[in-house]
Amino acid sequence: MSEIVFYNKNGTAIAYSQDGQHIYTFTGKPVAYLYDVSVYSYSGKHLGRYENGWIRDNKGRCALFTSEASGGPVKPVKKVKPIKSVKQVKPVKSVKSVKPVKPVSSLSWSDLSSENFFYQ
Repeated sequence: MSEIVFYNKNGTAIAYSQDGQHIYTFTGKPVAYLYDVSVYSYSGKHLGRYENGWIRDNKGRCALFTSEASGGPVKPVKKVKPIKSVKQVKPVKSVKSVKPVKPVSSLSWSDLSSENFFYQ
């Protein structure tokens, strides 16, 4: 599997996944993981969904995008990726919260289009 880089609405690289499951910030902090199409924090909170190259918040708005993202708002020009720090140890995954009802996908950007997405 090739690396997935997640960019915000300004084109800044925010996070990445090397295995298609665990998401890290470029400082090496494990912040979330993918389970089916859902994005969960390690504390078990449902953060949003990952579909068609977009991570959408729980309201259906676009928070982060990948190079392969299709649909959604106009993507900005991507900035140079920062250098990755050494990965920290992943925390134990807590019990996942109940996945909310899937919202209608929006063409709007989320207010959480940054690292804040992972700390909601």
